[in-house]
Amino acid sequence: MKIIIAGAYAIGTHLAMLLSRNDQDVVLIDEDEERLGNISSDYDLMTMHASPTSIKTLKDAGAAHADLYIGVTPDENMNMNSCILAKALGVKKTVAKVNNYEFVSPDLDGFFKKVGIDSIVYPENLAAYDIVNGLKMSWVRQRWDVHGGALIMLGIKLRETCEILNEPLKDLCKPESPYHIVAVRRGEDTIIPRGDDVLKVYDMAYFMTTRNYIPYIRKIVGKEHYVDVKNVMVMGGGNTAIRAVQMMPEYMSIKIFEADEKRCEHINELIDTDRAMVINGDGRDISLLIEEGVKNTQAFVALTGNAETNILACLTAKRLGVRKTIAMVENIDYVKMAESLDIGTIINKKAIAASHIYQMMLDADVKNTRFLMTANADVAEFTAQQGSKVTKKKVYELDFPHGTTIGGLVRNGEGHLVSGGSQIEAGDIVVVFCHNVNMSKIEKFFN
Repeated sequence: MKIIIAGAYAIGTHLAMLLSRNDQDVVLIDEDEERLGNISSDYDLMTMHASPTSIKTLKDAGAAHADLYIGVTPDENMNMNSCILAKALGVKKTVAKVNNYEFVSPDLDGFFKKVGIDSIVYPENLAAYDIVNGLKMSWVRQRWDVHGGALIMLGIKLRETCEILNEPLKDLCKPESPYHIVAVRRGEDTIIPRGDDVLKVYDMAYFMTTRNYIPYIRKIVGKEHYVDVKNVMVMGGGNTAIRAVQMMPEYMSIKIFEADEKRCEHINELIDTDRAMVINGDGRDISLLIEEGVKNTQAFVALTGNAETNILACLTAKRLGVRKTIAMVENIDYVKMAESLDIGTIINKKAIAASHIYQMMLDADVKNTRFLMTANADVAEFTAQQGSKVTKKKVYELDFPHGTTIGGLVRNGEGHLVSGGSQIEAGDIVVVFCHNVNMSKIEKFFN
């Protein structure tokens, strides 16, 4: 697959990292030679020091034969204009990152496709969706809905109260069990577990289940005492915060802390002030937090543009008794530090946007793809084609690459967990977890 990426910034370089594990023909274009020079030599791609809005540049990059063009510079006009040019030159699919929420309206899909932009990505919106998902389930670090919620993946930090520690998974995850453990993050290591593996305290375990068994999962991991989130404090009034507040359910009461007085006035114009209160102040001010009721708050969300500020604010909130904390950490280098400090849910909108775009790079009929940053693993939904390899043998006979496991499947809209004896049928939507596996090797099983 030939892919052209414009913009050697966080999203572009993160995409390059994801693609470096696959045999893709990638060209990365940027106007800054120094940024291109910072790309690791480990990345298997070609760089071009040029403007992505130059027709000559796009031709030299191979637009006439490219499968995908991705505009992810900070300039949305450059992204959109270069997509239009790339499409006119022959690129099959184009995607543009934008900074304007107006552009993501479904009513505009047809208009953008007509001019040559197949998909619009607004990272703030994607991040807001993850934030709200995290708040709805206070005991879960990550949640991922498969095929509209037919299957649910839950990333859960295991504590001493967990009932299923130190037991072989072959005894826990039987064919009739209502869940499967599909991945485990232990310290710096990611494990795609086998039958003899056990769960240990402080593991981040990824469960695949169906919606009706979520309460059961909550019980066995010892999280029933976690109170549901009703009162939320948000630090920072940027675009991500605004989108998250607008998406939060009506039963949540919200307080937004913003240090800039003019920004506070603007926020009040954008949100429903009957549900959310805007406070002109620093969300790290302990006396202010106590005055505003942090002791009765179930969740603290730090969304300023500064990773260190967000991490410190979440640590402060936890010390004051807030159980659920969410920190936006834009600097990838700080993510591991935030994890080691047990911050809670970590949001990196650039990594989320890169994962969203990543799904377009797969040849198989893939409905959804996610790179789990904390687990360093890929999760994808593949549709099994008629006559494909996965439909000819039972799961235990398929000989998937090491580091791969099937989490479940959706058949006729209904979610099912998968065991070794399961038989995949044509049309099934199958959820696959991969760690350090070339995704193209998995695609071959489904095409």
